[in-house]
Amino acid sequence: MHIAWLGKKSPFCGNVTYSREVTNALRDRGYQVSFLHFAAQPEKDADVPSDQEFSLPCLYKSQIYTLPSPGASQTLLRTLRKLRPDVVHASLTLSPLDFSLPEICGELGLPLVATFHPPFAARGLNFASSTQFLTYQLYAPCLSNYDRVIVFSRLQQDLLVRLGVPGERLCIIPNGVDTERYTPGWSTLKQEFNADCLFIYQGRIALEKNVEALLQAWKRAEMGSRAKLLMVGNGPLAANLMTHYGPEQGVLWLGFVAQEQERIRLLQGADVFVLPSLVEGLSLSLLEAMACGLACVATDAGADGEVLEQGAGIVLAAQGVATQLRTLLPMLAEQPEFRRILGTKARQRVLERYTLSRNLALLEALYAEIVRPVYSR
Repeated sequence: MHIAWLGKKSPFCGNVTYSREVTNALRDRGYQVSFLHFAAQPEKDADVPSDQEFSLPCLYKSQIYTLPSPGASQTLLRTLRKLRPDVVHASLTLSPLDFSLPEICGELGLPLVATFHPPFAARGLNFASSTQFLTYQLYAPCLSNYDRVIVFSRLQQDLLVRLGVPGERLCIIPNGVDTERYTPGWSTLKQEFNADCLFIYQGRIALEKNVEALLQAWKRAEMGSRAKLLMVGNGPLAANLMTHYGPEQGVLWLGFVAQEQERIRLLQGADVFVLPSLVEGLSLSLLEAMACGLACVATDAGADGEVLEQGAGIVLAAQGVATQLRTLLPMLAEQPEFRRILGTKARQRVLERYTLSRNLALLEALYAEIVRPVYSR
């Protein structure tokens, strides 16, 4: 089967990781995959054969949205006509082109699958979550024209059904983690940072991630010199927050870590992963931390509460995060046995539900379901 995959290659975000992991795994399973992505200038990965990767012109792209060039839709049409894939899979990049894809694929007679990533709030609405809700309202009519739409949780599925997307078009396939790479391991991290207990946040330093609530709670809890909080990532709020929270409070800013193996090493050396988001989809960073055996704390935003349900981690209400963490952080620091129990349960939950191999098996079944009717005509 030949799959034309439309996704993101940069800048780094969960969508980039999702596209890279899934397309590489599909190739390993013998599928032909052509990867189409947006680029301001034609760009080429030296490790990828020229018949596997294609650039689409764009004016601007960020971690959140993409603005294609005026001729991008025609470039995509010509490329798909030349490639003649069996199915098109769009890992949606929040781009105007997303709304043209059903028409383009309809003209070519190609089955069209979407993966819909935007985060959402599980309960209630605040400023950040209401903005995301508008995204769901905007996309719902368009998603109804895709052959299948992959979502990550039943909560996300229910939200789209309420907005008018036919339930038979929606398919729940959660994010998956390679549990052979992301696994508990030995690390010298505590010696490097002179700590008895290491907490870690990994993600964008942005409003919707609610990182200031974590930092406020950490400072007010007076965690002591032997507990450290590692902040891994970058974003629009980083520079300002770094001036107010630093080593004197035990907060260490590591910035964006590009190398995957180093990110894994940081997780393997830490004790507790904290994700205080206001909105989420299904956090890959959370799943990676769980797979590495960390005790995990996350809000009930998006599907993260669903991931940690029934004791696989600690679920916070998305409102009042700082108050909840102020009590919880010292308790976790002082209870190593409790941390180990939570870490064991977290990894077991990933092995049961969120492995990359399970994700791929469900995806293969979906492709077979929608491609077979095309061949039978």
